[in-house]
Formats: sequence, C-alpha cells, structure tokens
Amino acid sequence: MFNKIAIVTTLSLVSLPVMADVFGAGIENSQWYLSESAFDCSLSHEVPGYGKAIFSHRAGESLQFYLEPALPLMKPGRGQLVIEAPSWRPGLAPLPVGVVAVADGRRPVEVPPGQTHQLVQGLLNGMVPTVTRAAWYGNEPIRVRVSSINFASGYRAYQQCVGGLLPVNYDQVQRSRIPFAPGSARLSAADQRLLDDIVLYIQTDTTVERVFVDGHSDRLGSRIRNRALSEERANIVAEYLKAQGVPADMITVRAHGDRYPASSRPADNRRTTIRLQRQGDRPELQQANGYGGEPRNG
Repeated sequence: MFNKIAIVTTLSLVSLPVMADVFGAGIENSQWYLSESAFDCSLSHEVPGYGKAIFSHRAGESLQFYLEPALPLMKPGRGQLVIEAPSWRPGLAPLPVGVVAVADGRRPVEVPPGQTHQLVQGLLNGMVPTVTRAAWYGNEPIRVRVSSINFASGYRAYQQCVGGLLPVNYDQVQRSRIPFAPGSARLSAADQRLLDDIVLYIQTDTTVERVFVDGHSDRLGSRIRNRALSEERANIVAEYLKAQGVPADMITVRAHGDRYPASSRPADNRRTTIRLQRQGDRPELQQANGYGGEPRNG
C-alpha cells in the first residue's frame, strides 16, 4: 500500500503539515515469510511499492533488521525510527527508538541488535515500526511502515528455526587458531569446544572439501626442536578432528616450526591454525603462514 499523508513538523514555533510518501502493507496484503536452514533464519515482509523488511539471524551472530528496497528512494543521512500505533488504534503515542543511518547500497537501513529487539517487541504488541528519511528526489520524506499483521505466527516459527541454528557460521570458523603454552602440545577444554564447533560445521556444510591444519612454534629453542613441536601440535589437533568424525582424507597436516611468526610476541606464535576450504575457494588464500585475516581464537 502506498499513499501520502501529512506529517506535522515544527519550524520556528509554527506547526506546518508536510506531505510524505508512505509505504506499508494493509490488512489485505500483510504477510511474513520464513526462510530457514541450519545456517540462517530470515523472516521477511513485503512492503508494497518499496521492497522488503527483513529480520535475519545468522548462526553465531545476533538478530538484525534491515530494509531492502527495490529502488534507492531514501537520501543517505540520518533517518528516524519510531514505533507507532496502527490506524485502527488511535490515541496511542509513538515510541521513539532513535536515529538510524541511511546509506547507499542494497541494504540502506540496518538496525543494531538492541534496537532490533525493540522492533520485535513492538510488532508483537501490534505496533508499527516506521523509518522516515528525506527522499532522494523531491521534497517529500519517505516513510516505510512495517506491519504487525500476521507477525506473531511468523515469529513463533522463526524462534523454532533459531533453536536449530549452528553455534557458528563459516566466517567465524574458516580460520581458527589454537594457542599453546611454552613447550606444550596439550589441548585445553576451551580448545576442544572450539574444535567441536568446527567439526559440527564441517559435518553440516557439505561444500567444505578441505581442512588445513598448520602447526607453528615460537623461536625459543633450537630449530629442530621447534619443528618437532609444531608437528606435534598439528597432529594433536588433526587427531582430535578425526576422532570427532572428520574424514582423514579431508585433512592436510603441515608443520612449520618457527618459519612463519604471526607477531613479535612468542605467545602469538605458539599455535596451530585450522583453515576450511569450500568448493570454489581460491587455494592461494589457504597459505600456511597465517596471513590474510585474523583467525578465531579458542
């Protein structure tokens, strides 16, 4: 539903009506659609004439809300986010949520997790979250209203989906690091929990085809000893992965001693890194030296 309404603004202590282009679904066309997997749960809402409003919860991350317009209607800058009463509940005062940044791109409005939960609560209470921002073209502001009709049933299904999400996503486990104490190749309980998350991800994501396990050491001690210690560290991680169900033919084990220091701090160099490679990934991004991004720590 698209219409124009008058908004009252204050300018030099005089109230003036300002017309606005308003986009929102009505009773007859307000629907919420759930997309679910072990990797992501998304609850999307069609805003007629504008695009989509989407709640998205990726594995290992927090719930987020964003707008995805068909065309860039809002001018980049500072928009206003409020929770309003629907037209059939007059007399309820709107609840200001705060300022939202409106940017260029496919998702011009992305709401932080704290405010996202306010939107959810407002929708469950039958209210209407609304984003207002100046238009790219013309003097009339753009108002996007998110309907609460049929939201509650969709949200219940979304909650069930969230309960089945993996504890981590690919970006979080693509590159991981197990730290070690001086001279040690022992896994701590925290290390094992990290490896368990990696195993669960590998077993769920069938596009993962290779697991690179690279052992490293600091430069304290002889090069021969460091090489042997790095190999021991790599092997203990690889053996744990295999014991938890990762096929041995997926795993490539390499030991590098002190050849590839991550930093000048010895503690940063006593490590084993685990890298996942999915189908279609570029092999050159899976080098052994630990560069190219910050790994996840145990």
